[in-house]
Amino acid sequence: MLLGTFLLLSSSAWVPTRPVTPNRITAIAYAIEAGQHQPGWSGGEIPYSWGGGHDDDPGPSLGTCQGYRGSIRPCPATRTLGLDCSGLTRWVYHLAYGRDVLGPGNTDDHVRRLKRIPASAARPGDLVFYGKVGKRKVRTHHVGVYVGQGKMINARRTGTEVRIDRVAAIDDLAGYFRYAKPL
Repeated sequence: MLLGTFLLLSSSAWVPTRPVTPNRITAIAYAIEAGQHQPGWSGGEIPYSWGGGHDDDPGPSLGTCQGYRGSIRPCPATRTLGLDCSGLTRWVYHLAYGRDVLGPGNTDDHVRRLKRIPASAARPGDLVFYGKVGKRKVRTHHVGVYVGQGKMINARRTGTEVRIDRVAAIDDLAGYFRYAKPL
């Protein structure tokens, strides 16, 4: 079934062979990173947009300039259809699970809905968070979809598209987290 899902997702455009056997979540994340058509997106690279992906329904949306601290001025988010990091992971999980399991909110809200797992147990499809996650206080600022081999698919910052980066590309790794409900 998962292979059929991957073939269905990748049949509309060429997708290079990946070194990690894709599961449902990573197959969708790779398809989005490759710019393939998805529900809510006609295809092509998806730009980063501060606050993008946080409409009532998950998926690319116009962003917001509220709280924007990016280097590109003036803030382009309100005229950029795209995703921010938590908007990307929310959409990927929505497509994989068939419902909005991460819900609205930002990285702090999303990490609270997940279970922390040791790095040694991380597997493709888990989420990688950056910042601080303590027992009483959560202050995160970035998230990506772990795809294995020390890499993640993420929406990094204004001026970039959804892309693959090394997990170590950002200094303050808070840990790996998993949605506890089965697919």
